[in-house]
Amino acid sequence: MLRDSCWRVGARLCFLRAGVRAAAESGRRALVSCIDPSIGLNEEQKEFQKVAFNFAAREMAPHTAEWDQKELFPVDVMRKAAQLGFGGVYMRTDVGGSGLSRLDASVIFEALATGCTSTTAYISIHNMCAWMIDAFGSEEQRHRFCPPLCAMEKFASYCLTEPGSGSDAASLLTSAKRQGDHYVLNGTKAFISGGGEADTYVVMCRTGGPGPKGISCVVVEKGAPGLSFGKKEKKMGWNSQPTRAVIFEDCAVPVANRIGAEGQGFLIAMQGLNGGRVNIASCSLGAAHASVILARDHLKIRKQFGAPLANNQYLQFKLADMATRLVASRMMIRSAAVALQEEREDAVALCSMAKLFATDECFAICNQALQMHGGYGYLKDYVVQQYVRDTRVHQILEGRPALSPRAGHWRPHFCSPPHFWRLRLRSILETAAGTALHCYETLGPWGPRTSVQ
Repeated sequence: MLRDSCWRVGARLCFLRAGVRAAAESGRRALVSCIDPSIGLNEEQKEFQKVAFNFAAREMAPHTAEWDQKELFPVDVMRKAAQLGFGGVYMRTDVGGSGLSRLDASVIFEALATGCTSTTAYISIHNMCAWMIDAFGSEEQRHRFCPPLCAMEKFASYCLTEPGSGSDAASLLTSAKRQGDHYVLNGTKAFISGGGEADTYVVMCRTGGPGPKGISCVVVEKGAPGLSFGKKEKKMGWNSQPTRAVIFEDCAVPVANRIGAEGQGFLIAMQGLNGGRVNIASCSLGAAHASVILARDHLKIRKQFGAPLANNQYLQFKLADMATRLVASRMMIRSAAVALQEEREDAVALCSMAKLFATDECFAICNQALQMHGGYGYLKDYVVQQYVRDTRVHQILEGRPALSPRAGHWRPHFCSPPHFWRLRLRSILETAAGTALHCYETLGPWGPRTSVQ
């Protein structure tokens, strides 16, 4: 009887182990389905998302390590991307743009970033510059500058940051003195992506008095007299795009190259950055998505203590946490993209919040994926370390979290500390509640969208 009882207990334990294994396999399958980036997209969006994923896998991923290690700027590959419409994703079609929405752009940049985050980030900056000209330029300027930018025959750089003005962009010092039908520029821009390689520089400069209302936006073309560049910076990541200082020494630029009116430059710069924040957050999202997949696959094949790491409950919980952060980031980014497209009142706050939240969370995901790889994750043979290095800078640029307004335009130095923090907490809670409600309402098809204008 004792033998029969032991047999029954053993049989039940075997059944229980089989059930646990089946649940684990089911959980891993559920992980793949729940982080599927096509959830909530319409059929057209799924199609160009597929095109972007395929391009990333075939044209970018096989070369990303070489571009990183040799610091190569992949001009030919980016021009191939432009042939698919990725050089002017949300620009108007009459100048060669694809006429897609901000949400569509986010979907595309997320997919491309799985192949090479650094290169995709530059493509997103190029798109932001081209859009600024398309949105605020005259018809003559649009048709002069935009077609070669959309085709990526020419590349663009965004020139706002200076050595003495980063987050406090309105204090920039680069001057533009009008002399007849030209502006004469003097000053230096720092940390310019594409600096020295780009052909078109969208420059914020001071044509008037101090403060944001004295800033104008001009396009400076490569080869202009008085335009030069600093040394190529040696960076932790983002090595497939060059970063240099852009220097103006009595640089003469035609007044006809001014975008918008005098004094409108700061507004144009901030409008560009609203989309830029969604774009760069989307690049973080692509890196994080790829990192989750890499971590999952590594856990399945790596064995310790006689079993795959995927059987370790602690690591299962960690992977579930990464998936949760990934999906939450994606929802927040896409909600902000829709708000920006619809020009809603809360768009600026949502873009800032999405950038803040997603770049932090996605970097944490990439870093945890590296940790799950153990010592292998620290080797350059494993691409997960490159996702970590490339996404780290996303927490710094396009508005540094420690200094920039997190969900709107707070000015803390105007308030006493207790009053400021009460106002800030109330604003965060109100905006977060609105964001949560909007995410709920838009889950499924992501609200009204325009695919081609």
